[in-house]
Amino acid sequence: MVARLLMFEAYCDTGEGGNDKVTQEAHAWKYIANFCASDMDEVSSVPPQQEPIPEGPSRHPRGLLAALAIFLLTFAVLQGLYSHNSSGLVERIFVETLGSHPAVVLINVLTPDIHAQAKGARILATGGGINIRAGCEGSEVLFLLVSAFLAVSLPWRRRLTGLITGAVLVLVLNQCRILALFYSFRSNRELFDLLHTIIAPIVLISLTGLFFHAWLQQTPRAG
Repeated sequence: MVARLLMFEAYCDTGEGGNDKVTQEAHAWKYIANFCASDMDEVSSVPPQQEPIPEGPSRHPRGLLAALAIFLLTFAVLQGLYSHNSSGLVERIFVETLGSHPAVVLINVLTPDIHAQAKGARILATGGGINIRAGCEGSEVLFLLVSAFLAVSLPWRRRLTGLITGAVLVLVLNQCRILALFYSFRSNRELFDLLHTIIAPIVLISLTGLFFHAWLQQTPRAG
């Protein structure tokens, strides 16, 4: 723009376009009109800068509250039904079929000389055994996992696959806990108490929670 103004001054000083004053003024106004039109073209050719659209939160607070309510309600219902069926078929499946029986098989594979046997919820062996009670069979962790999967928004196929995979993981981790409790009870009672009350529950819940988080991260997001 500055260069064009200088050109206009030179144009007026040199008297181009004729010596007649009216003719010079007409040419001057024509030059100014062309000058303004060219500036408008330059301004209009610059694309307008779009304001960045702020990104909203990934989840609405009401959605989080609804998910939390579903999680707590589902866990309470599952835990209540399980406690109501205490000493029934469901508890025997958790404690014996999925607890003491596979643990005895693993113990006899690892240490066949102690001749471990499963008698109900008890694991009997030479040198001492343990009794698997409600809460040590992995049901609470499994109920937490089921409640979490039902609370989040996932495709049903992805949800079902995650539930099955997670349930297998919980059962495997619980078998590791039973084996650790069995061998620690026979060798170090203080370590047994520490594993039983603090370490084993924290490890089991933490690893299950990490699995759930990883499963959600690997799930493709809609849109």
